[in-house]
Amino acid sequence: MASVALLSNPRSTGNRALLPRVREYCAAHPDIFHYEVEDVDQIGEAIRTIAMVSPRIVAINGGDGTVQAALTELYSGGHFGGSPPPVAVLPNGKTNLIALDLGAEGDPIKALERVVELVSNGRLEDHVIERQLIALDSGGNRPVLGMFLGGAYLADVMLYCRNRIYPLGLPNGLSHVLAAILGLFAIIFGIGGGRLPPKPEPLTVSLIRQGQLKGKFSLLIVTTLEKLLLSIRTSDTHGGDGRMKLLAVDRSVGALFRMLGATWRGTLGQHQLAGVHFEQGDEIRIEGERSNVILDGEIFEAKHGRPIILTSTQPVPFLRLAA
Repeated sequence: MASVALLSNPRSTGNRALLPRVREYCAAHPDIFHYEVEDVDQIGEAIRTIAMVSPRIVAINGGDGTVQAALTELYSGGHFGGSPPPVAVLPNGKTNLIALDLGAEGDPIKALERVVELVSNGRLEDHVIERQLIALDSGGNRPVLGMFLGGAYLADVMLYCRNRIYPLGLPNGLSHVLAAILGLFAIIFGIGGGRLPPKPEPLTVSLIRQGQLKGKFSLLIVTTLEKLLLSIRTSDTHGGDGRMKLLAVDRSVGALFRMLGATWRGTLGQHQLAGVHFEQGDEIRIEGERSNVILDGEIFEAKHGRPIILTSTQPVPFLRLAA
């Protein structure tokens, strides 16, 4: 029995330089079972093998896409008899939204040391928190599980950042801020294309959660994280219970700035704002002619007659690394 099972994706950006240190650390700690995959398609076999050593913690060393694939296999594959151990996420991807939300930031080796420390000291229970996952059903064989979904123009800006900004070699934080500024510029002036994000196009979606919300949105976020994006945090009224949260902003500059202002003041979700929709629920349906969404780095599209359906799972355990 291993105390910690570590799943590493050598192809993630951070691991290209970090993996030798990870291997060295694991070699010095025989209670860590280290499994490396070369492709996300191998994660199913990896989780099956990890289940055989009955770890107390499963730590994931990769980006948000690796985390998504691992969570899907952990909670849909049945390898742990329906009771997988808590999951720890090392901050080793481009965005690290999930890792940051769970208190892991900075050096991934330091985060791994923290995981080993908590297991060794018998303090796991004090740091285990529960979150629901987003189950995305787009008509495939089984739902895909994740924790952060971006849609509408936000999805276009996220893809622009991935394809045009990241190759410049800028620090991740600067890349995200630059993409956000350029996206905001395109929305305000209604331009785009070329070296800018694509020209904003209204996206009509239908979101069902104890009623129906229809509109043309410039920004759509569905998440179970406390932080939504770029350290945006909801007010204390919402966001602390791990439920699925929906933020949709109408396709207007005024609505977007009202959302940004509430974010700056820390009151997002606390008061009604014209054009800003913030709700919590258990089922969301996304449909339309142009309904691309990104769930933890993977792109999905709602086709005509085949909407994307989001439901929340039962609460699952994660390891919060912050003190």
